[in-house]
Parts: sequence; structure tokens; C-alpha cells
Amino acid sequence: MWIDVLIVLAKALFFLMCVLTLTSLLTWMERKQSAVMQDRLGANRASILGVRAFGLCHIFSDALKMFFKEDYVPPGGDKALHTAAPFAALFFALMSFAAIPFGDSIQIAGRKIELLVLPLNVGLLFVFAMMSLGIYGTFLAGISSNNKFAFLGGLRASSQMISYEITMGATLVGLLMIFGTLDLGQLNRAQGELLWGWLPKWGIFLQPLGFLLFVTAGMAETKRIPFDLPEGESEIIGYFVEYSSMKFGAFFMADFIETILIAALIATLFFGGWQIPYLQPDGFHLPWGSFHAMPHLLVTLLQVAAFAFKVFFFCWFLLLIRWTLPRFRYDQLMQFGWKLLLPVSVLNIFVTALVLILIK
Repeated sequence: MWIDVLIVLAKALFFLMCVLTLTSLLTWMERKQSAVMQDRLGANRASILGVRAFGLCHIFSDALKMFFKEDYVPPGGDKALHTAAPFAALFFALMSFAAIPFGDSIQIAGRKIELLVLPLNVGLLFVFAMMSLGIYGTFLAGISSNNKFAFLGGLRASSQMISYEITMGATLVGLLMIFGTLDLGQLNRAQGELLWGWLPKWGIFLQPLGFLLFVTAGMAETKRIPFDLPEGESEIIGYFVEYSSMKFGAFFMADFIETILIAALIATLFFGGWQIPYLQPDGFHLPWGSFHAMPHLLVTLLQVAAFAFKVFFFCWFLLLIRWTLPRFRYDQLMQFGWKLLLPVSVLNIFVTALVLILIK
């Protein structure tokens, strides 16, 4: 029993450190990527012992600045809720990763270890439940700040996240009808099969429309441009207008963690997760019949690396969109979700059901 507990803690610590490290790196990537797109140098001033390291020192400068700033609670605000809100947003964002597999399994000392923190046969429901609870962090931030603009930002965030979560769930129904499971580990294994003997059975090939809808709704869930109405700087500043120090830092981190979460879900649901085309537990089985044997440990390491690469790629892709598209108006945002994305996602369900009936 104690060994099982230690294994779970080790997996949780490993995944947590990877997510937090990538979160820190994304703060630098966003500055540098926007600079490249806008023909600027980007962050390059901070240095450690005279070493600037292409602006990477800004990651540490940001952390120091957040820790040493004054922790301000507005007069008339609810101090307990004001303190709890950013940590609620951060906690539920991190908890969402518990059911996402970052590899298949590995054998250590005769014990089979699944490479995910929390094996669940309803893992996808768990992820969506944690994402839904994250709404409380943004709403509590707005209502506890005793500021009408923060309150308006909290209302915007709540209505936006609730609206687009419905579309996110609907876009995945077609995928679940095809694979017949809510277990993300089983769903990844099912994507290791081949269509017509050569095409990987990835969600992107089975549900291309569902992929586009999911990416769009996922960007809205992260509350970032072009869906950053809850924190529109030119309009209302947002639900965290009365936050400073590491409380603001927690909200800042939560935004990037949600970006990583959406990237991980895109990779898991539509691009095979840790799957590499034609790679089986014993090596590469190529479509033309050749076989290349490989040690199981090497196969596992390649699968974990493939998952990490896919997540990193989609983080870059989401940042690319963030610096390309302008912000919607709020009425456009809600109309886009309710009048376009949701009806099309429902239509996708019916089309998928019809195709499944016809091919059986």
C-alpha cells in the first residue's frame, strides 16, 4: 500500500514539475514569439551576473517581483474570498492534469505502473469537472474585490466559460461515440490502431470538424485573445484588477496552465496522445511489413517524449493565434458560441451517428 502511495506521489510530483516548468517557459515564449511576429527584440533586459540568456532571466525577475510586491486587499473587500479565489483557480487548473496520461505503462521490479497520476474509467469527465470548478476562482475574485469593474469581469468570465464548456463537451461526443470510452488511457491506446492498414486512427482524421470546434472552444476557456473579454484591458481591466503580489501571479500562472491543459487535451484526444505512428510496445511495425525491435524502456521514453512534443507544439500554436487575431466584442463572443459553435457541434453529433449506423 505504501509503495502504491509513493508511486502516485512520484508521478504527481513529476507531472507537476513539468507543468510548472513549462508554465514559466511560456511567459518567456509569449514575449519572444510576439516580438518575432512584430519585428522586435522582446524581453532581453534582465540579467544574472551579466548573462541575459536570450531573455530567460525575465522568468526569475517576474517571480522575484511578484513575491516582493505588496499584498493588497481593497477596503470593503472580503479578505477570505479575495485570498481564496486565485488559489482556487490555480488548484483546479492543476488538478485537471491528474487524469491525462503522459505515457502508456512501464514495468519496474515486476510492477506495472500506468503513466498517469489518477487512473479513472471516466477520466474525461474528471477533467471537465475540474475545469468547471475553476469558474469559482474567477467569479469569487470579481465579487470579493468590492470593485464594479472586477465584478463585471467576474460575470463575463463566468458566462463565457459556462457557455463555451457546453460546446467543448458537445464537440467530443462524436469522438466518444467512435471510441466508446471516457477513459483517456484507453482512448489513447485505441488511437494506436490503423485505418486501411496505414493511417493512424487519430481523432483528427475521424473528427476534423470536432477538432476545429474543440480548439476554438478551448481558446475561449483559457480567457485569452481573441476571447479575453473577462480581462479586456481597454475596457474593464478584469476580474483581477484589485490583485497584486503572488495573488496576481497565481491568476497569471492559471492562464498559462489552462493553455497547457488545452494543448494536452488536443494532443490526447485528436493526435494520439503519447502514440507514435506504427510504434508498438515491442518496436516499429511499418505498413509495408518490416519490423524494427526496440527495448520496452526505450519505447516508453519515446512515447513520453512524443506527448511532450505535441503539447509543446500546441502551446506554440495557441500563442500564435493569441498574437494574430483581434479581440471580439462581447455580444459577438456570445453569439459566436451559442449561434454558431453549439449548433455546428450538435450537427456534428448527428452526422457522426449517421455515419456509424451506415458503416455497421
